[in-house]
Amino acid sequence: MTSKYHIRQADVTPYSPANHVGTRNYRMIGPETVGARQVEVLIGEVERGKGALPHAHPGIEQVCYLLEGEAHVEVNDGKSAEKFEMKPGEACFFPADSMHLFIATSPRVKVMVIYAPPYGERPENRRT
Repeated sequence: MTSKYHIRQADVTPYSPANHVGTRNYRMIGPETVGARQVEVLIGEVERGKGALPHAHPGIEQVCYLLEGEAHVEVNDGKSAEKFEMKPGEACFFPADSMHLFIATSPRVKVMVIYAPPYGERPENRRT
């Protein structure tokens, strides 16, 4: 990378996130790429029938904006639960601590994910 604040997906090493199958994430904006302290943005590429298994992020809010493809989403905040289908140009919100899942229903899904505060997942440090 030649700029402190300009990031290209081709310059970012993908990783497979915990609680996901058939998913490659590219961390675009975060502490290690641009020094962001309050937000993290990544691009996820998901195969049909795969994606995020039910899980929650303690203390972290999450937004998903669908760029390509279609997906099935479920979110349960402990008080209410919703299930819906997403198409490109639509967004969804997962409140902190809420169980959620995101499954690709088309051959290819590309999604922008925003975490606040940064999630900073490190798959190499994951315990199984």
